[in-house]
Amino acid sequence: MSDQVVGVAPRTASPVRPWYVVAAVLALVIMVLAIQYGSDWLLNFLHVMTGALWTGIDLFMGFVVGPVLKRLPLEARRAVISGLVPRTLFLMPTVSIITSTTGWFLAKRMGFLDVGYPEFHWVIAALVIVTILTIQGTGILLPTNLRLYFELQKPNPDSAKIGRWMRWFVGVVAIQGTMQVAIFVVMAKFATGL
Repeated sequence: MSDQVVGVAPRTASPVRPWYVVAAVLALVIMVLAIQYGSDWLLNFLHVMTGALWTGIDLFMGFVVGPVLKRLPLEARRAVISGLVPRTLFLMPTVSIITSTTGWFLAKRMGFLDVGYPEFHWVIAALVIVTILTIQGTGILLPTNLRLYFELQKPNPDSAKIGRWMRWFVGVVAIQGTMQVAIFVVMAKFATGL
């Protein structure tokens, strides 16, 4: 006998997984402790590690997974997105928050916020790029991922809607990838001295 009640839509699975929430909170607590009590080495380690994760995942998702997803049949796309969204829902905002926050505190501790012009233009470039990445990630990519996830959970997802969202998503991710490469250029300048 079916568990479904006639006339009632099937329940959509939540993309929130308790373990991922705990891991995100734990990572943020470690960041706060590193800022308050940690050495510059620990702060730098967190900044570089989360920055590499953020950039690597963004580039991989945008230039490898995204184009593959666009060409997959609906059922395969449903399976991939249903597996990816719960994993990235807390991971990506967490690594971007830790990267940006630790970067700010590192720049402050290392005196980069006190440099004169024209060197300060590198600081401005870093802030502008991170702002663009953050707005795109939390304001466009995250909501689009959630819309895709919930649409694909429906018994009969709207393929035209999914196609529009995927085209939009891939375009934004291409800009995101460009910004990630640009921030590497800026960070290389910081690492070798302004």
